[in-house]
Amino acid sequence: MGRREGAGGSRVRMTMPKILLAEDDLDMRRFLVKALQNAGFDVISYDNGLSAYQRLREEPFELLLTDIVMPEMDGIELARRAAELDPDIKIMFITGFAAVALNSDSSAPKHAKVLSKPIHLRELVNEVQKLLAA
Repeated sequence: MGRREGAGGSRVRMTMPKILLAEDDLDMRRFLVKALQNAGFDVISYDNGLSAYQRLREEPFELLLTDIVMPEMDGIELARRAAELDPDIKIMFITGFAAVALNSDSSAPKHAKVLSKPIHLRELVNEVQKLLAA
């Protein structure tokens, strides 16, 4: 996906699903961004929930991919606010603390998907593709 040549050599931008990634671990964030971009997704990433939320308020995204434990605003609060801004946004948590997101008392959106760390690239890409296709 990405850009392709159109008639007469003009460039036509094909639409790629836009993913907003919130992950405070630098190495994990780079790893996830590279994997998703290689799979053809347009990825914007932030190292904290508050910055990610501010970006969500500026433009729509198809998917919010967020860690749960982060400074300034955790992933559950970010996901809750994202769902308020756009009820159609898909939400996926990536965390070493899956039980937190799955807790029935949690304010996390009920339709959110949870992937546990460590994450294998193929599994991540497959789950993102399935979620976006749903």
